[in-house]
Amino acid sequence: MEEKKRLRVYKVIMLVVLVAFVTFLITSIVMYQYFTNGDGIRNAMISTDTGSDDIADTLDKYKVLIDKYYLGEEVDNETLKEGAIKGYIEALGDPYTEYISKEDMEDYMDDTMGNFVGIGVYMVKDTETNQIMVLSPIKNSPAEKAGIRPGDYIVEVDGNACTGDDFSNISNKIKGEEGSTVKLKIQRDGETLDFEIKRENIKVNPVEGEVLEGNIGYIEFSSFDEGTAEEFKNKFNELKSQGITSLIIDLRNNGGGIVDEALKIAGYAVDKGTTLLYEVDKDGNETEEKSEVDKIIDMPIVILVNENTASSSEILSGALKDLGKAKIVGTKTYGKGVIQQILTLADGSGLKITTEEYLTPNRTKINKVGIEPDETVELPDTVENILNVEREEDTQLQKAIEILK
Repeated sequence: MEEKKRLRVYKVIMLVVLVAFVTFLITSIVMYQYFTNGDGIRNAMISTDTGSDDIADTLDKYKVLIDKYYLGEEVDNETLKEGAIKGYIEALGDPYTEYISKEDMEDYMDDTMGNFVGIGVYMVKDTETNQIMVLSPIKNSPAEKAGIRPGDYIVEVDGNACTGDDFSNISNKIKGEEGSTVKLKIQRDGETLDFEIKRENIKVNPVEGEVLEGNIGYIEFSSFDEGTAEEFKNKFNELKSQGITSLIIDLRNNGGGIVDEALKIAGYAVDKGTTLLYEVDKDGNETEEKSEVDKIIDMPIVILVNENTASSSEILSGALKDLGKAKIVGTKTYGKGVIQQILTLADGSGLKITTEEYLTPNRTKINKVGIEPDETVELPDTVENILNVEREEDTQLQKAIEILK
């Protein structure tokens, strides 16, 4: 009797175990179907290991997952591709290397060469405020005529708010068809101002000059665009015909541009064949850049610089300083001692990529170091905007005149 009782208890236990096991199987099957049918919200770890380091293989794997699981608007594969390329390039961490889409490439090249349709402003990203700041309006441009000033902050374009994070795209938003208008919201000295400016075909002609007291020539320009060296030469010859005996080259707030233009201007002050620059690539291969133009400047030179003097401006300043052809006055320069090339791909897009570091004729490193002036001169505290300094407050220009006198 006792044996039969134990047997019944054993059968009950086995039945409970069997029911639990079947329940587990059913639950597992239901949950598997639930997860693989894509219903509900879940955390799921899905392996994307392709067994390859090839970026294309990895992106293909993610594309499969997006096509299978993504719930949202229709996927634009071209947009995804451009986003992937842009992110890939940005991950290099180089602020000077960037992807340029096919649509933007023509405008980008026009900007580089100094020809575009727009309102005519040079802009920089203010890293302290993360805003887009007007470096200066181009002389006689629609922006200048409308009243845009150096130091203005562009906070809105055609009703769309913008910050420094939008810097790479803001230029294209401001541009447009000739004769069309763009609306800008500007912050200036605590005020918010609205402008509606008609776009025009802009031919950048940044080289300006005049004769100062004591027969001192003064030449200023904001960037090294295509043809800047020729314009500089013409302006110098014009001032020379007016009797100048010394020269000030104002490179303050000049962010650079085409390297060859800077080398030509440096060449005007030295004998042909003089070494102006060393370029060093990723493998340590060195290229020596020498003057290929005739010397035309045979007089004392002072170059004005500040913390916004960068790139090609530093090439010109560094070369003439090392060669003893110019005194440098102002504050330490920005320190962009690397050179970029623009590569055009078969699909029409482009890549601006850092390819070389440059050294001055004395093999002085510039990148992330800058150029120390021969005479360090700060502007007075009363100057509110270094982009627009009144002559009576310009202690740097006054020091240059003093040296040349």
